[in-house]
Amino acid sequence: MQSIKILSNEFEPLFDTTDYVSMMFTERWHGVGEFQLVIHREANGVEYIQKDALIALASNKVGIVKHREIQLDENGKETENWLFKGWTLKGLALQRITVPPSHTAYDRRSADAETVMKHYVLNNLVSPEDPRRAMNNVVIAANQQRGQSISWQSRFKNLAEELEAISLASGLGWDIVLDTSNNQFLLDVYEGKNLSVDNQDGHSPVFFSPEFGNLRSQGFVDSDLDYRNIGYVGGQGEGVEREIIELGEAAGINRYEVFIDARDIGGEDEEGNEITPEEEKAMLSDRGQQKLDEMQNEMYLEAQIMSPVSQTVYEHEFIGYASPYQPLYDRKKKTELFGPFVYEKDYNLGDIVTVMNRAWGVIADQRITEITEIHEASGFQLEATFGLARPTLISKLKRQFSQMEGEVKR
Repeated sequence: MQSIKILSNEFEPLFDTTDYVSMMFTERWHGVGEFQLVIHREANGVEYIQKDALIALASNKVGIVKHREIQLDENGKETENWLFKGWTLKGLALQRITVPPSHTAYDRRSADAETVMKHYVLNNLVSPEDPRRAMNNVVIAANQQRGQSISWQSRFKNLAEELEAISLASGLGWDIVLDTSNNQFLLDVYEGKNLSVDNQDGHSPVFFSPEFGNLRSQGFVDSDLDYRNIGYVGGQGEGVEREIIELGEAAGINRYEVFIDARDIGGEDEEGNEITPEEEKAMLSDRGQQKLDEMQNEMYLEAQIMSPVSQTVYEHEFIGYASPYQPLYDRKKKTELFGPFVYEKDYNLGDIVTVMNRAWGVIADQRITEITEIHEASGFQLEATFGLARPTLISKLKRQFSQMEGEVKR
Protein backbone atom coordinates (compact mmCIF):
# COMPACT_ATOMS: atom_id res chain seq x y z
CA MET A 1 0.00 0.00 0.00
CA GLN A 2 1.14 3.54 -0.76
CA SER A 3 2.23 5.32 2.42
CA ILE A 4 0.27 8.45 3.32
CA LYS A 5 1.49 11.23 5.58
CA ILE A 6 -0.75 13.04 8.03
CA LEU A 7 0.23 16.63 8.82
CA SER A 8 -1.36 19.43 10.81
CA ASN A 9 -2.54 22.53 8.96
CA GLU A 10 0.62 24.17 10.35
CA PHE A 11 2.72 21.60 8.41
CA GLU A 12 3.71 19.60 11.51
CA PRO A 13 4.25 15.89 10.63
CA LEU A 14 1.91 13.81 12.78
CA PHE A 15 1.90 10.24 11.46
CA ASP A 16 2.81 8.03 8.48
CA THR A 17 0.65 5.03 7.74
CA THR A 18 -0.13 2.30 5.24
CA ASP A 19 -2.82 0.93 7.56
CA TYR A 20 -5.94 2.02 5.68
CA VAL A 21 -8.67 0.32 3.67
CA SER A 22 -8.65 2.50 0.57
CA MET A 23 -7.51 5.88 -0.71
CA MET A 24 -9.07 7.51 -3.78
CA PHE A 25 -7.28 10.68 -4.93
CA THR A 26 -8.57 12.69 -7.92
CA GLU A 27 -6.61 15.50 -9.57
CA ARG A 28 -8.04 17.83 -12.22
CA TRP A 29 -6.14 19.97 -14.72
CA HIS A 30 -8.71 22.75 -14.84
CA GLY A 31 -10.70 22.47 -11.60
CA VAL A 32 -10.36 21.42 -7.98
CA GLY A 33 -9.81 17.75 -7.17
CA GLU A 34 -10.89 15.71 -4.17
CA PHE A 35 -9.97 12.64 -2.15
CA GLN A 36 -11.70 9.97 -0.10
CA LEU A 37 -9.95 7.93 2.59
CA VAL A 38 -11.46 4.88 4.31
CA ILE A 39 -9.61 3.71 7.41
CA HIS A 40 -10.46 1.36 10.27
CA ARG A 41 -11.63 3.21 13.37
CA GLU A 42 -8.96 1.50 15.47
CA ALA A 43 -6.08 1.90 13.02
CA ASN A 44 -2.89 3.45 14.34
CA GLY A 45 -2.83 7.20 13.79
CA VAL A 46 -6.53 7.62 13.00
CA GLU A 47 -6.84 10.04 15.91
CA TYR A 48 -4.66 12.54 14.02
CA ILE A 49 -7.08 12.78 11.10
CA GLN A 50 -9.19 15.75 12.12
CA LYS A 51 -10.83 18.42 10.00
CA ASP A 52 -8.28 20.69 8.27
CA ALA A 53 -5.50 18.10 8.68
CA LEU A 54 -3.40 17.49 5.57
CA ILE A 55 -3.28 14.07 3.89
CA ALA A 56 -0.28 13.67 1.56
CA LEU A 57 0.60 11.00 -0.98
CA ALA A 58 3.39 13.30 -2.24
CA SER A 59 4.21 17.02 -2.11
CA ASN A 60 2.05 17.58 -5.19
CA LYS A 61 -0.74 15.26 -4.03
CA VAL A 62 -2.07 16.74 -0.83
CA GLY A 63 -5.64 16.93 0.42
CA ILE A 64 -7.32 18.92 3.17
CA VAL A 65 -9.76 16.99 5.36
CA LYS A 66 -13.17 18.67 5.30
CA HIS A 67 -15.50 15.79 6.17
CA ARG A 68 -15.46 13.01 8.80
CA GLU A 69 -18.09 10.30 8.90
CA ILE A 70 -18.88 7.17 10.89
CA GLN A 71 -22.24 5.57 11.49
CA LEU A 72 -24.09 3.16 13.74
CA ASP A 73 -25.55 0.04 12.16
CA GLU A 74 -29.13 -1.18 12.64
CA ASN A 75 -28.10 -2.76 15.96
CA GLY A 76 -26.71 0.50 17.33
CA LYS A 77 -23.10 -0.60 16.95
CA GLU A 78 -20.38 1.51 15.38
CA THR A 79 -19.33 0.52 11.88
CA GLU A 80 -15.74 -0.53 11.45
CA ASN A 81 -14.47 2.31 9.29
CA TRP A 82 -14.11 6.06 9.28
CA LEU A 83 -14.75 7.87 5.99
CA PHE A 84 -12.77 11.07 5.39
CA LYS A 85 -13.31 13.39 2.43
CA GLY A 86 -11.81 16.66 1.30
CA TRP A 87 -10.35 18.85 -1.44
CA THR A 88 -6.95 18.88 -3.00
CA LEU A 89 -4.94 21.98 -2.02
CA LYS A 90 -6.54 23.83 -4.94
CA GLY A 91 -9.63 23.88 -2.74
CA LEU A 92 -8.09 26.79 -0.82
CA ALA A 93 -9.25 28.95 -3.75
CA LEU A 94 -12.83 27.77 -3.11
CA GLN A 95 -12.72 29.77 0.12
CA ARG A 96 -12.45 33.13 -1.66
CA ILE A 97 -14.49 35.20 -4.09
CA THR A 98 -13.18 37.88 -6.44
CA VAL A 99 -13.80 41.13 -4.58
CA PRO A 100 -13.21 44.09 -6.94
CA PRO A 101 -10.99 47.02 -5.92
CA SER A 102 -12.78 49.67 -3.87
CA HIS A 103 -12.53 52.27 -6.66
CA THR A 104 -14.19 50.21 -9.43
CA ALA A 105 -17.14 47.88 -9.94
CA TYR A 106 -15.12 45.11 -11.60
CA ASP A 107 -11.63 43.71 -11.24
CA ARG A 108 -10.38 43.78 -14.85
CA ARG A 109 -7.10 42.48 -16.24
CA SER A 110 -5.79 42.16 -19.80
CA ALA A 111 -2.58 40.14 -20.23
CA ASP A 112 -1.36 36.61 -20.89
CA ALA A 113 -3.46 33.92 -19.18
CA GLU A 114 -0.87 33.14 -16.48
CA THR A 115 -0.61 36.79 -15.47
CA VAL A 116 -4.40 37.11 -15.30
CA MET A 117 -4.78 33.97 -13.17
CA LYS A 118 -2.07 35.04 -10.73
CA HIS A 119 -3.54 38.57 -10.63
CA TYR A 120 -6.81 37.25 -9.16
CA VAL A 121 -4.97 34.96 -6.74
CA LEU A 122 -2.82 37.88 -5.56
CA ASN A 123 -5.80 40.21 -5.11
CA ASN A 124 -8.01 37.73 -3.28
CA LEU A 125 -5.86 35.11 -1.57
CA VAL A 126 -2.31 36.38 -1.09
CA SER A 127 -2.39 40.17 -0.80
CA PRO A 128 -5.99 41.47 -0.80
CA GLU A 129 -6.99 44.99 0.24
CA ASP A 130 -8.58 43.56 3.39
CA PRO A 131 -5.76 41.80 5.30
CA ARG A 132 -8.30 39.49 6.97
CA ARG A 133 -8.80 37.81 3.58
CA ALA A 134 -5.11 36.90 3.18
CA MET A 135 -3.80 33.35 3.64
CA ASN A 136 -0.32 34.10 4.89
CA ASN A 137 1.10 30.67 4.07
CA VAL A 138 0.12 30.82 0.37
CA VAL A 139 2.73 32.15 -2.09
CA ILE A 140 2.70 32.54 -5.87
CA ALA A 141 5.48 31.13 -8.04
CA ALA A 142 7.39 33.48 -10.34
CA ASN A 143 5.35 34.59 -13.33
CA GLN A 144 6.56 33.16 -16.66
CA GLN A 145 3.83 34.94 -18.68
CA ARG A 146 2.60 31.79 -20.36
CA GLY A 147 -0.58 31.38 -22.35
CA GLN A 148 -2.53 33.41 -24.85
CA SER A 149 -3.49 37.05 -24.35
CA ILE A 150 -6.94 37.44 -22.77
CA SER A 151 -9.13 40.17 -21.28
CA TRP A 152 -10.99 39.20 -18.12
CA GLN A 153 -13.22 40.88 -15.59
CA SER A 154 -14.68 39.49 -12.40
CA ARG A 155 -16.98 40.65 -9.65
CA PHE A 156 -17.85 38.52 -6.61
CA LYS A 157 -17.29 35.23 -8.45
CA ASN A 158 -15.80 32.18 -6.74
CA LEU A 159 -12.02 32.37 -7.18
CA ALA A 160 -11.55 28.66 -7.95
CA GLU A 161 -14.31 28.75 -10.55
CA GLU A 162 -12.76 31.82 -12.21
CA LEU A 163 -9.35 30.10 -12.34
CA GLU A 164 -11.03 27.05 -13.85
CA ALA A 165 -12.74 29.21 -16.50
CA ILE A 166 -9.45 30.90 -17.46
CA SER A 167 -7.77 27.49 -17.51
CA LEU A 168 -10.43 26.16 -19.88
CA ALA A 169 -10.12 29.22 -22.13
CA SER A 170 -6.31 29.07 -22.29
CA GLY A 171 -5.48 25.37 -21.91
CA LEU A 172 -3.13 26.14 -19.01
CA GLY A 173 -3.43 24.15 -15.80
CA TRP A 174 -2.93 25.37 -12.25
CA ASP A 175 -2.14 23.74 -8.94
CA ILE A 176 -1.24 24.38 -5.31
CA VAL A 177 1.50 22.14 -3.91
CA LEU A 178 3.09 21.66 -0.52
CA ASP A 179 6.50 23.29 0.03
CA THR A 180 7.61 21.60 3.25
CA SER A 181 11.07 23.17 3.21
CA ASN A 182 9.50 26.62 3.63
CA ASN A 183 6.25 25.58 5.35
CA GLN A 184 4.04 27.14 2.72
CA PHE A 185 1.61 26.39 -0.10
CA LEU A 186 2.93 27.25 -3.56
CA LEU A 187 0.52 28.17 -6.37
CA ASP A 188 1.71 27.92 -9.96
CA VAL A 189 0.44 27.64 -13.52
CA TYR A 190 1.49 24.79 -15.83
CA GLU A 191 1.66 23.87 -19.51
CA GLY A 192 1.06 20.27 -20.55
CA LYS A 193 3.22 18.52 -23.14
CA ASN A 194 2.01 17.41 -26.56
CA LEU A 195 2.65 13.65 -26.58
CA SER A 196 0.31 12.82 -29.46
CA VAL A 197 1.57 10.52 -32.20
CA ASP A 198 1.87 13.46 -34.62
CA ASN A 199 3.52 15.91 -32.20
CA GLN A 200 6.20 18.13 -33.74
CA ASP A 201 7.98 18.82 -30.44
CA GLY A 202 10.22 15.75 -30.47
CA HIS A 203 8.43 14.11 -27.53
CA SER A 204 8.05 10.34 -27.46
CA PRO A 205 4.39 9.68 -28.32
CA VAL A 206 1.97 8.19 -25.80
CA PHE A 207 -1.21 6.47 -26.94
CA PHE A 208 -3.98 4.51 -25.28
CA SER A 209 -6.10 1.83 -26.91
CA PRO A 210 -7.70 -1.49 -25.94
CA GLU A 211 -5.89 -2.98 -28.94
CA PHE A 212 -2.59 -1.82 -27.49
CA GLY A 213 -3.45 -3.49 -24.20
CA ASN A 214 -3.13 -0.47 -21.90
CA LEU A 215 -6.83 0.21 -21.29
CA ARG A 216 -9.01 -2.07 -19.17
CA SER A 217 -12.31 -0.31 -19.90
CA GLN A 218 -13.32 2.66 -22.00
CA GLY A 219 -16.36 4.89 -22.60
CA PHE A 220 -16.80 7.43 -25.39
CA VAL A 221 -19.23 10.36 -25.83
CA ASP A 222 -19.57 12.61 -28.90
CA SER A 223 -22.49 15.02 -28.37
CA ASP A 224 -23.87 18.16 -30.03
CA LEU A 225 -26.91 18.45 -27.76
CA ASP A 226 -25.62 21.69 -26.19
CA TYR A 227 -23.55 22.82 -29.18
CA ARG A 228 -23.61 26.48 -30.33
CA ASN A 229 -21.33 28.11 -32.91
CA ILE A 230 -22.87 31.57 -33.48
CA GLY A 231 -22.99 34.10 -30.66
CA TYR A 232 -24.90 37.37 -30.53
CA VAL A 233 -23.15 39.19 -27.69
CA GLY A 234 -25.08 42.02 -26.03
CA GLY A 235 -23.22 44.81 -24.25
CA GLN A 236 -24.54 47.92 -22.52
CA GLY A 237 -27.53 49.99 -23.65
CA GLU A 238 -31.23 49.40 -24.24
CA GLY A 239 -33.27 48.52 -27.34
CA VAL A 240 -31.75 49.58 -30.64
CA GLU A 241 -29.09 51.52 -28.71
CA ARG A 242 -27.67 48.34 -27.20
CA GLU A 243 -24.24 47.27 -28.45
CA ILE A 244 -24.52 43.89 -30.21
CA ILE A 245 -21.70 42.02 -31.92
CA GLU A 246 -21.89 38.74 -33.82
CA LEU A 247 -19.34 35.93 -33.58
CA GLY A 248 -19.04 32.96 -35.92
CA GLU A 249 -19.42 32.29 -39.65
CA ALA A 250 -21.57 29.14 -39.93
CA ALA A 251 -24.67 29.19 -42.15
CA GLY A 252 -27.76 27.15 -42.95
CA ILE A 253 -28.46 23.92 -41.13
CA ASN A 254 -24.96 23.97 -39.61
CA ARG A 255 -25.66 27.28 -37.80
CA TYR A 256 -26.44 27.03 -34.06
CA GLU A 257 -27.23 30.41 -32.48
CA VAL A 258 -27.19 31.68 -28.90
CA PHE A 259 -27.55 35.09 -27.23
CA ILE A 260 -24.84 35.98 -24.72
CA ASP A 261 -25.68 38.67 -22.17
CA ALA A 262 -22.55 40.72 -21.42
CA ARG A 263 -24.08 44.01 -20.30
CA ASP A 264 -21.67 44.10 -17.36
CA ILE A 265 -18.83 44.95 -19.78
CA GLY A 266 -18.00 48.65 -19.91
CA GLY A 267 -17.11 51.46 -17.55
CA GLU A 268 -13.52 51.75 -16.33
CA ASP A 269 -10.46 49.55 -16.83
CA GLU A 270 -8.14 48.28 -14.08
CA GLU A 271 -6.37 51.65 -13.95
CA GLY A 272 -9.56 53.67 -13.59
CA ASN A 273 -9.64 54.94 -17.19
CA GLU A 274 -12.85 54.96 -19.21
CA ILE A 275 -13.02 51.98 -21.59
CA THR A 276 -13.05 53.09 -25.23
CA PRO A 277 -15.65 51.74 -27.73
CA GLU A 278 -12.89 49.73 -29.45
CA GLU A 279 -11.78 48.20 -26.15
CA GLU A 280 -15.39 47.41 -25.27
CA LYS A 281 -15.91 45.57 -28.57
CA ALA A 282 -12.74 43.57 -27.99
CA MET A 283 -13.92 42.64 -24.49
CA LEU A 284 -17.37 41.66 -25.82
CA SER A 285 -15.66 39.47 -28.40
CA ASP A 286 -13.51 37.80 -25.72
CA ARG A 287 -16.53 37.18 -23.49
CA GLY A 288 -18.56 35.80 -26.37
CA GLN A 289 -15.77 33.49 -27.49
CA GLN A 290 -15.34 32.26 -23.92
CA LYS A 291 -19.03 31.34 -23.74
CA LEU A 292 -18.99 29.71 -27.18
CA ASP A 293 -15.98 27.64 -26.10
CA GLU A 294 -18.13 26.32 -23.25
CA MET A 295 -20.77 25.21 -25.78
CA GLN A 296 -18.54 23.34 -28.20
CA ASN A 297 -18.98 19.74 -29.26
CA GLU A 298 -18.69 17.52 -26.19
CA MET A 299 -16.22 14.75 -27.01
CA TYR A 300 -14.50 12.91 -24.22
CA LEU A 301 -13.33 9.47 -23.24
CA GLU A 302 -13.27 7.94 -19.79
CA ALA A 303 -11.07 4.92 -19.23
CA GLN A 304 -9.45 2.71 -16.65
CA ILE A 305 -5.77 2.50 -17.48
CA MET A 306 -4.07 -0.85 -17.08
CA SER A 307 -1.91 -0.62 -13.98
CA PRO A 308 1.81 -1.06 -14.57
CA VAL A 309 3.48 -4.11 -13.08
CA SER A 310 5.70 -3.51 -10.06
CA GLN A 311 8.99 -5.38 -9.92
CA THR A 312 11.73 -5.47 -7.32
CA VAL A 313 15.20 -4.83 -8.70
CA TYR A 314 18.57 -4.54 -6.99
CA GLU A 315 21.24 -1.94 -7.62
CA HIS A 316 24.86 -2.74 -6.79
CA GLU A 317 27.29 0.07 -6.01
CA PHE A 318 31.01 -0.61 -5.67
CA ILE A 319 32.28 0.62 -2.28
CA GLY A 320 35.78 -0.86 -2.03
CA TYR A 321 37.71 -4.08 -1.44
CA ALA A 322 37.62 -6.49 1.48
CA SER A 323 40.88 -7.88 0.10
CA PRO A 324 42.83 -7.42 -3.17
CA TYR A 325 40.65 -10.05 -4.82
CA GLN A 326 37.34 -9.46 -3.04
CA PRO A 327 35.40 -6.33 -4.10
CA LEU A 328 32.59 -5.06 -1.90
CA TYR A 329 29.25 -3.86 -3.21
CA ASP A 330 26.38 -2.08 -1.49
CA ARG A 331 23.14 -3.73 -2.60
CA LYS A 332 19.99 -1.58 -2.56
CA LYS A 333 16.48 -2.85 -3.15
CA LYS A 334 14.28 -0.74 -5.40
CA THR A 335 10.72 -1.13 -6.67
CA GLU A 336 10.15 -0.09 -10.27
CA LEU A 337 7.00 0.07 -12.39
CA PHE A 338 6.98 -1.54 -15.81
CA GLY A 339 4.39 -1.14 -18.52
CA PRO A 340 3.84 0.33 -21.98
CA PHE A 341 3.53 3.82 -20.48
CA VAL A 342 4.03 4.71 -16.83
CA TYR A 343 2.14 7.58 -15.19
CA GLU A 344 4.38 10.47 -14.02
CA LYS A 345 7.27 9.00 -16.00
CA ASP A 346 6.00 8.88 -19.59
CA TYR A 347 2.94 11.10 -19.21
CA ASN A 348 1.25 13.39 -16.68
CA LEU A 349 -2.00 15.16 -15.97
CA GLY A 350 -2.43 17.91 -18.56
CA ASP A 351 -0.49 16.20 -21.35
CA ILE A 352 -2.06 15.69 -24.78
CA VAL A 353 -2.03 12.03 -25.84
CA THR A 354 -3.59 9.97 -28.62
CA VAL A 355 -6.54 7.75 -27.68
CA MET A 356 -8.15 5.29 -30.06
CA ASN A 357 -10.59 2.45 -30.40
CA ARG A 358 -10.54 0.88 -33.85
CA ALA A 359 -13.78 -1.03 -33.28
CA TRP A 360 -15.61 2.27 -32.64
CA GLY A 361 -13.76 4.16 -35.38
CA VAL A 362 -12.45 6.63 -32.80
CA ILE A 363 -9.02 8.25 -32.87
CA ALA A 364 -8.35 11.62 -31.26
CA ASP A 365 -5.63 13.69 -29.64
CA GLN A 366 -6.98 14.65 -26.22
CA ARG A 367 -5.66 16.30 -23.09
CA ILE A 368 -5.64 14.25 -19.89
CA THR A 369 -7.89 16.46 -17.77
CA GLU A 370 -8.53 14.19 -14.80
CA ILE A 371 -6.61 11.40 -13.06
CA THR A 372 -7.88 9.26 -10.18
CA GLU A 373 -5.50 7.07 -8.19
CA ILE A 374 -7.10 4.23 -6.22
CA HIS A 375 -4.94 2.58 -3.57
CA GLU A 376 -6.32 -0.58 -1.96
CA ALA A 377 -4.92 -3.74 -0.41
CA SER A 378 -5.94 -5.59 -3.58
CA GLY A 379 -3.77 -3.33 -5.71
CA PHE A 380 -3.45 0.01 -7.49
CA GLN A 381 -5.82 1.35 -10.13
CA LEU A 382 -5.58 4.41 -12.36
CA GLU A 383 -8.59 6.06 -14.02
CA ALA A 384 -8.39 8.93 -16.49
CA THR A 385 -10.58 11.35 -18.41
CA PHE A 386 -9.36 12.39 -21.84
CA GLY A 387 -10.88 15.67 -23.03
CA LEU A 388 -13.36 17.73 -21.06
CA ALA A 389 -14.93 15.78 -18.23
CA ARG A 390 -18.52 14.60 -18.52
CA PRO A 391 -20.77 17.62 -17.76
CA THR A 392 -23.00 17.15 -14.72
CA LEU A 393 -26.43 18.69 -14.14
CA ILE A 394 -24.85 21.08 -11.64
CA SER A 395 -22.15 22.19 -14.10
CA LYS A 396 -24.78 22.79 -16.79
CA LEU A 397 -26.92 24.85 -14.39
CA LYS A 398 -23.88 26.88 -13.35
CA ARG A 399 -23.14 27.63 -16.99
CA GLN A 400 -26.73 28.72 -17.66
CA PHE A 401 -26.88 31.01 -14.64
CA SER A 402 -23.34 32.43 -14.84
CA GLN A 403 -24.51 35.34 -16.96
CA MET A 404 -27.33 36.15 -14.54
CA GLU A 405 -24.98 36.06 -11.53
CA GLY A 406 -22.94 39.06 -12.63
CA GLU A 407 -26.05 41.10 -13.42
CA VAL A 408 -27.68 40.36 -10.06
CA LYS A 409 -24.54 41.55 -8.25
CA ARG A 410 -24.30 44.84 -10.14
